[in-house]
Amino acid sequence: MTLPISTTSGWPRAFVRAVLCAAAVWLHLELSATTAFSAEPDADRFEVAIKDHAGFDKPLRTFFSKYCNDCHAGGADEGGFETERLLVDLTDPATFARWEQVYDRVRGGEMPPADADQPHSADVDTFAALLSKPLTDVHAASKSTVLRRLNRRGYQNTLNDVFGTNLDLQSLLPEDARSHEFDTVGEALGLSMVHLQRYMDAAKLVLETAIAKQTAAPEPKTLTAWYKDTREAQQHVGKAWKLLDDGFVVRFAGGGYPTGMLRGSGVNEAGRYRVRVTGYAYQSEEPITFSVGGTSFAAGSDKPIYAFFEARPNQPTTVEFETWIEPRYMLAIEPYGIHDPGRYKRDSIDQYDGPGLAIGEVTVEGPLVDQYPSPGHHLIFDGLDRIEIPPRNPRDRSKPWYVPKFSIEPSDPVAAATTSLRRVAEATLRQPVSDDDLAPYVSLFSQQVDQGESFEDALRTAVTAILCSPRFLYLQEPAGALDDYALASRLSYFLHRTLPDGMLMDAAGAGQLTAAAGLRSQTDRLIRHERFQRFLVDFADSWLDLREMDLTAPDQTLFPEFDPFLRDSMPRETLAFLREMIESNLPVRNLIESDFAMLNSRLAEHYALPPIDGVAIRKVSLPADSIRGGLLSQASLLKVTANGTNTSPVTRGAWVMERIQGVTPSPPPPGIPGVEPDIRGATTLRELLDRHRDSESCRSCHAKIDPPGFALECFNPIGGYRDRYRSLGEGNRVDTEVNGRKVRYRLGPAVDASGEFDGTAFAGFRQFRRALAGEERLLATTFVVKLLTFATGRELGFSDRPEIDRIVTAAAENHYRARDLLHAAVASKIFLSK
Repeated sequence: MTLPISTTSGWPRAFVRAVLCAAAVWLHLELSATTAFSAEPDADRFEVAIKDHAGFDKPLRTFFSKYCNDCHAGGADEGGFETERLLVDLTDPATFARWEQVYDRVRGGEMPPADADQPHSADVDTFAALLSKPLTDVHAASKSTVLRRLNRRGYQNTLNDVFGTNLDLQSLLPEDARSHEFDTVGEALGLSMVHLQRYMDAAKLVLETAIAKQTAAPEPKTLTAWYKDTREAQQHVGKAWKLLDDGFVVRFAGGGYPTGMLRGSGVNEAGRYRVRVTGYAYQSEEPITFSVGGTSFAAGSDKPIYAFFEARPNQPTTVEFETWIEPRYMLAIEPYGIHDPGRYKRDSIDQYDGPGLAIGEVTVEGPLVDQYPSPGHHLIFDGLDRIEIPPRNPRDRSKPWYVPKFSIEPSDPVAAATTSLRRVAEATLRQPVSDDDLAPYVSLFSQQVDQGESFEDALRTAVTAILCSPRFLYLQEPAGALDDYALASRLSYFLHRTLPDGMLMDAAGAGQLTAAAGLRSQTDRLIRHERFQRFLVDFADSWLDLREMDLTAPDQTLFPEFDPFLRDSMPRETLAFLREMIESNLPVRNLIESDFAMLNSRLAEHYALPPIDGVAIRKVSLPADSIRGGLLSQASLLKVTANGTNTSPVTRGAWVMERIQGVTPSPPPPGIPGVEPDIRGATTLRELLDRHRDSESCRSCHAKIDPPGFALECFNPIGGYRDRYRSLGEGNRVDTEVNGRKVRYRLGPAVDASGEFDGTAFAGFRQFRRALAGEERLLATTFVVKLLTFATGRELGFSDRPEIDRIVTAAAENHYRARDLLHAAVASKIFLSK
């Protein structure tokens, strides 16, 4: 096999081969020889379970004959299901899934249907008990202890936290596959030689960044910039811009041309910078929102927005923040909500009396360094004399291209390297490290020295090998009950998305995590920590699909009010809402129906709520009977379930079923075309779906999928409320302006958000929301299942149901509160074992 060894990564070819081969060998040895990594089920237990339940279907056939076979036997296969064709080999995943579906539909009262003879409750109980036992035993015996690799974000967080860097390592690594919505599920996280090669490149970048390149900390520099001093001022002052006597420049429009790019604010080195911007709202009685972002002349470069602020009227104030800025980026400042292009192009800019953003002095200070050398440098080199080698020409030190070289010459290189490597291994491998564990890395160091590498280069090679080893890349989770160190890792990667900190490792070493009180105490501590925000982001990205926020762009003709400030605010609302749910331990019904929302000024405007000041998200009480409150009315989730132009009740309904109700919709039958909305406005999607449901094979599924989607039809693709669809063709003209421009969309047919949910009709979203919020046990069950899937990295199955039921039942007395459910999930047998 020829390995795809990169020739552009900067690694010596011999080193690449050495690390790849070493990693591959160690991976093979550890995976094949360690039962903790066994990916196979317990064969003996599995065989016993199958043998014990041979012929399990025979007593069930009596129930089928009495209640099911009129529609599902003897050639009748309504819904594509025939009892006589039900296979009995539960070792086959498809057969197991079919029997599981039978159990759920009978136990849930879906089958037999309401218009058929109904079984006695005792018959249903007997049927469920007879089928539950084989499904539980076979699933429990067939569970495999799947290897769980760190996903890209976990790898990035771990290295940045250990070495004190702030690098985007995700972009260097292959995309992680997803299973059951999450990118933490072990069965989807494979490892290839391409992965190993990319891990080496990522490790190299981390070491190059963390290891000091000079003996003294670099001094931060301060750049000062004014718009009035830029070449753009020569072009635009007196036209689009206005120069004031105090030297401030006023911009009357944001976005488009001329841009807010500010020459003189560009940085040459990546790092954390302190930015100060002085400005005020000009000719305005209201604050003006503005963003401070980055821009570059590089083709295809991103244009990040670092922060949003409000400029107060007429009185210059200075805002200050710290942010990471990439090299060759300069600042770009953009106002929002004041665009009136027609008027000031007709009038002299000096006579224009509309609002604008006045910007004065802007400073950029940095790079800011909290610790020099970095934690990673200390981790590797503490105790070693790293001496700078003087350049041949002393004047070279003052040259911008000069990079010092260092020499390390310990009296006992192997002993010194062993000490250093032990420190690195203990900091990264999340378990106590023995001499045997360390031996391969010390051996690799010695090999590199024997081949002529310097002490430092050989040490870097060995450190890189640690960061590419199975002990680092895979969570150490032995089959059965997890020990304290495995629990520390599972808890930390669950709630902080990184390796355990010192306090958690100390608790593991003291045996406190296998005690309920110790585990709960550490869970509470991790929730209070600032890194808990990582959990909120990653969990919401997967569970609620927030990772798809930018998958589609709203049509600017249909939705001209969509702007970067609104885009930035949308996911921040959802993340703040989830934090409030957990920190305040609110009942799960609030996920669907709450009397508060997490808002800022832009969201309040978008939702047509009473105005509030400020760009910061905060908790706001909602008016009685507000259509807002809960997840389903949040713009972020309404956007990710639309395509930027229109909405689909099927898409949104399936999303609600899967993410909120915990039910995965069946795929459509083959040969059934999808339903495409008519953006001309001539036909509503409800009318098209009514025709689609004429097909018998479509009707039963759409009866469950469509109602939530219909209820959400009162929200457009960017989360605004609507009672009529917007269209680009037929419909009534609209006499409305957005940022000084007349809108070009029309108003088409009326929205019908009515439907039937669980046999009860609802007239619109509010009634549907109230009905769904009443399904508290269902909401709690889904929340727990999502938490545990994310935390454990495996799909929960039939044999996990009793434990989930126990968790949810215990939470009922206190109204199924979110933090209680999280604690119960962490204390469950599912979390505490592999």
